[in-house]
Amino acid sequence: MKTAPNLVLVGPMGAGKSSIGKRLAGRFGLAFVDADREIERRTGASVTTIFACEGEPGFRARESATLADLLQGADQVIATGGGAVLDADNRRHMRDRGFVVHLQVSLQRQLERLARDRTRPLLAGDDREAVLQRLSAQRAPLYAEVADLVLDTDRLFPPQAALQLARQLEAAWTRDGVVARAPGNAA
Repeated sequence: MKTAPNLVLVGPMGAGKSSIGKRLAGRFGLAFVDADREIERRTGASVTTIFACEGEPGFRARESATLADLLQGADQVIATGGGAVLDADNRRHMRDRGFVVHLQVSLQRQLERLARDRTRPLLAGDDREAVLQRLSAQRAPLYAEVADLVLDTDRLFPPQAALQLARQLEAAWTRDGVVARAPGNAA
């Protein structure tokens, strides 16, 4: 059983990090933080605008700084952006200060879940499938490297995925010696 002050969700776009993360936070009585929304709050600009003005390197620098700050806290479920694992320091911080869950999803399910989403800068081109395949090839080994636990969300709706993951977390994660249990669950 790993002891860590935070629960960190990693995985590709469309895996369910935010929707599952909110449910887990409620279930365990933790704060929920979406790292991309936190970057937007801090900068006063959307992720799309940051990409347009500063490019991906500028966004990644902001992402690293925000993630390092967030991970200094405790009792949080942190939904990272899909590319947060690209930086070795980010991966180290996540491992040091979090129990990291890799939410997996198939390419087909990603395409379905992201079909109407026009807010993601990396999917702005015409061939979303090729982009998602390229991102997966680059990032999947990094998700595997940092993960303490893996959950395939492909055939699960967010409430089902959160429940299944909560059960697995109760057997695998403690927060500073406190077993991660949902309120009302027997010890």
